[in-house]
Amino acid sequence: MHRNSNAVEISAGVRIPLEEIELTAMRAQSAGGQAVNKVSSAIHLRFDISASSLPAVYKERLLRLSDQRINKEGVLIIKAQQHRTQERNRAAALERLRELVRSVAVVRKKRIATRPTAGSRQRRLDAKGRRGKTKALRRSIDE
Repeated sequence: MHRNSNAVEISAGVRIPLEEIELTAMRAQSAGGQAVNKVSSAIHLRFDISASSLPAVYKERLLRLSDQRINKEGVLIIKAQQHRTQERNRAAALERLRELVRSVAVVRKKRIATRPTAGSRQRRLDAKGRRGKTKALRRSIDE
């Protein structure tokens, strides 16, 4: 997932130091079992976007997202509890953080509006004409 264990690698030059990520272990919310009330296997990840060392462009795009995991204070909260072990849930939470930050790193190309070709316009009009004739034949004769 990341080259060195003290940072989450987003891309070649962008990393999030683990000191900026708050990881807390808690009990998973799941169906009862033998160890349901004893083992804290779920991970609660908190990441303050504004206070992070991410580039300003990344921060701005993250804060503009309409993601329910980002609260009004600009703190991203991810809860991982799919796996039975704390280590796997920790890795899953960090991977989800990484994927979210990577998603805003991609700059989408601006769409250039195109016009329909003359041929496609003509085909559309021909089809409309044929459809109109079919409907006209369905009308009653005494009209």
